[in-house]
Amino acid sequence: MHLTYDVIVVGSGFSAIAVTCNLIEQLPASAKVAVVGDDPGFGRGTAYRTELYLHRLNVPAGRMSLLPHQPDDFVDWLKNHGRQLQAGDFASRSDYGLYVRDTLARLLRKRDGRCRVDFIKAKAAGCVERYSSTLAFHLGNGDEIAGKNVVLCLGVGNATLPVAPDGVPPSLRSRIIENPWRLSWLRRVAPFDAVCILGSGLTMIDQVLALRAHGHRGRIDVLSRRGLAPLGHARTPPAPLPIDVARLPDTISGLLKTLREKSREVADWRSVMDGLRPVTQILWQRLSSEERARFLRHALAWWNIHRHRVAPDVFSAFEKLVSDGTVRFHAGFLKSLEAGEDRLIACYRVRAKGEIAEIRADWLVNCTGMERAGISHSPLLKEMSRFQLIVPDPLGLGIQVNAASEVTAPCRISPARLFAVGALTAGQFWEITAVPDIRVQAKTVVEEIVRARSNSDE
Repeated sequence: MHLTYDVIVVGSGFSAIAVTCNLIEQLPASAKVAVVGDDPGFGRGTAYRTELYLHRLNVPAGRMSLLPHQPDDFVDWLKNHGRQLQAGDFASRSDYGLYVRDTLARLLRKRDGRCRVDFIKAKAAGCVERYSSTLAFHLGNGDEIAGKNVVLCLGVGNATLPVAPDGVPPSLRSRIIENPWRLSWLRRVAPFDAVCILGSGLTMIDQVLALRAHGHRGRIDVLSRRGLAPLGHARTPPAPLPIDVARLPDTISGLLKTLREKSREVADWRSVMDGLRPVTQILWQRLSSEERARFLRHALAWWNIHRHRVAPDVFSAFEKLVSDGTVRFHAGFLKSLEAGEDRLIACYRVRAKGEIAEIRADWLVNCTGMERAGISHSPLLKEMSRFQLIVPDPLGLGIQVNAASEVTAPCRISPARLFAVGALTAGQFWEITAVPDIRVQAKTVVEEIVRARSNSDE
């Protein structure tokens, strides 16, 4: 089967659903859209599929509307579904996943004047250029579809353990949780088992609280390179500090010095971080490639814990477990996994010391987070890179796009337009993994597709 569409959306996570909703709202009835993805939880992704009530959004509900021109949409949905939450509260991720699904369903129920949308449950296996002004995708089910406009909405996968697979003794593999979001593993953990969590970001906090909710009362050791954990939102958020990005230095050392000075001048450092939020993309684009690389090497860990904060009550619950010694942090680099008499042994090099230490545990849980949205995790992207339809960005954060999110690849011959939305564009925009950023990007990309389509019809 070979069908041609005005727009093909490749992916099945939040970015894909945001683009699809905007296409439904903006394209005329004569247009045809295909959404290609093989994830049964279309649109919800890993983050919003969890059913545990303790797994909260890290952004207040008032900033989580799927469509930026309807800012109260999510808060209204919560009220209509009996959730007693205000715009400044932090809703559950499960509720947000249901809201995203309902928003798409509501738009699809509109029959008059709506473009045609085909949801194709298949994996895009390869892409080729057609001289008929299209990009064609070979699908895993044997079909082929072609599009005049394509939007890549491929997210990221779970980062793998920093130990070679052949370096893990076979006897330990059943005790290693590679993907903690498959929460069925929690049922296997005995109440007083010792747990070692690798990685100390937001995923770690989610899994610690999930363990407690499932009756675990044992020790939890957390190992990460710097031993840092995310900080919490303030219960009463301070007003963002207005920041003139043009007056900020364009070096990482200069920026850190300036931001530290500003933090000392305000009552709460969060006002500085929140003031940076609207100008972060502009600031990132001002940095040279060398300064961006320096940021990733030296400042990323501190940026993450201050910028990507957790809900106040979640942070309070986690902080209690740290203060009473249930959760212990270790800073170092995992070197090897060994089998002890009755437990696994995680051997690591202690940060800044060089000595080798070990953590003995019944379970090792991989919470190193999501891998960067590079090309290597996707067979489709690797194939497109081989044919030079896409080019990796210099820092390995994703693929090269311009300021309009259009993929830049000098060897392409087809006039079909190729865009990317979400984590794949981090090299250009940096802050492009959270809903408030992705929803604006999705709307902007769709507006450009609609504008170009209208011009071609004139």
